[in-house]
Parts: sequence; structure tokens; C-alpha cells
Amino acid sequence: MYILSDDQIADLIRESKPIPPGLCPLEKMSLRNHHKRRDFDIEAESRNNFAVAIRQSTLNMLDFSVILGYKLPGSFTVFRLRRYNGKSHHHTNTIEKEAFYDFHVHKATERYQKLGFKEEHFAVRTSGYYDLESAIQCLLTDCGFRHPIEDSPLFTGRI
Repeated sequence: MYILSDDQIADLIRESKPIPPGLCPLEKMSLRNHHKRRDFDIEAESRNNFAVAIRQSTLNMLDFSVILGYKLPGSFTVFRLRRYNGKSHHHTNTIEKEAFYDFHVHKATERYQKLGFKEEHFAVRTSGYYDLESAIQCLLTDCGFRHPIEDSPLFTGRI
């Protein structure tokens, strides 16, 4: 099992990432097993590779996930840094013994990894989004994504 420290996780989340075409606004998703889905691969300037996975139930519009993953170098493993979930199920933070039923953001933590849980097991309630599109906006804002216009000469001063 590969464990990332809280500092490494924070650095990966803050790292500047381009917004891939088709993510914002979200373009057509494919259908599989009562879920719509779309995946995006992202290469940052640092050459770190990330993935964004979008999932939404066709039966319950509040059953969705917007996931930012880091592709571990030299493997096929995707380390989930953040997961923005809809309001479709109960969640329990095992260490804190806290349970809730609400929109919530899963955050990778070192402490949960060390105890053998999934890296992003810990979650916090949020009022920052209310549907899939607004969850995508939170991901973009929270996780270092930059709009393509930010690379234009207007913002960079490079001609």
C-alpha cells in the first residue's frame, strides 16, 4: 500500500492543473449500469498525471461523485485526493465516530491510510454545492484548476 503524507496530498491538490475540454461545462456522459459517467486525464506542467471521474445515477440525481485522483508514478493505481458526493447515503467517519446524511467532501488523509482505510475515507459536510454541476465547480475552485484564459498573453504578459 502506498501512503502519501498530508503535506504531499496538500501539494498535489494545490498544484496547478488545466481544465480539460468537456469538463466545464460538462459535456455528454456515457451510460453504464444506471449511471452516467465521464473520465478525464490531466497532465500538469510538473508532468504529474491526474484523473477526474464524474459519476451520476440515472435513478437519483443526488447520487453523484466528482473525483480527483492522482495517478501514482509507475503504476496503474489512482490515489483519490478528493471526492465530492451528493446527498444519497449516510457517511460515517470511523475514527471520529461521526455520522451524517448530507452533501459531503471526502478528503485523503494520512491517518486513515495508516489504519488501512481507503485514502479518502474521511469526509466533511458541505453546503458548497447542491448538484453535480456545482460540485464540479467546487472541485475546480478547491483543487488548483486554472482556466485556459489564464495562460493567455493578457494574464501572462507573454506574447
